[in-house]
Amino acid sequence: MRPLDIVVLMKIIALNDEPWQYRDLSSTLFISVSEISASLNRSMVAGLVDKEKKKVRRNALMEFIQYGLHYVFPQVPGPIVNGMKTAHSHPFYKQHFSSDLPYVWPAVDGNARGQSVEPLHKGVVKASLQDDILYKLLASIDILRVGKVREKNLAIEELKKHLL
Repeated sequence: MRPLDIVVLMKIIALNDEPWQYRDLSSTLFISVSEISASLNRSMVAGLVDKEKKKVRRNALMEFIQYGLHYVFPQVPGPIVNGMKTAHSHPFYKQHFSSDLPYVWPAVDGNARGQSVEPLHKGVVKASLQDDILYKLLASIDILRVGKVREKNLAIEELKKHLL
């Protein structure tokens, strides 16, 4: 598995059973078609999508996200940068948690200043600007990578609403 595999799977979840093609994922995630294909191949081998690579095995993905993601894709917040809010600083989570310093995905034209969290793929900021559901899902994933127990519990609840 590679970090971008999670981004691809979250985009498919965000599409909410709408039909899609590799080129649709490629253009909305800013990932090449060949990378999308390789990603879905890895996800099939890992048991996270079916053999046709069209349906996400939601229970398996939720299990991986809940119990394995923070071990496979750990993150330590970095220096203060401009960027797009993520993790518990996402607008949805902001109403549940207070913090002095937000977490952000680094972006030159970002509208927030905070501690940097390396996104799972370089196209995450652009893709999240175009898709609010994907943005919330990826911010939830980041909570599992950098958050505290209470934050993680809410993120898992929210992810389950979309995945299960």
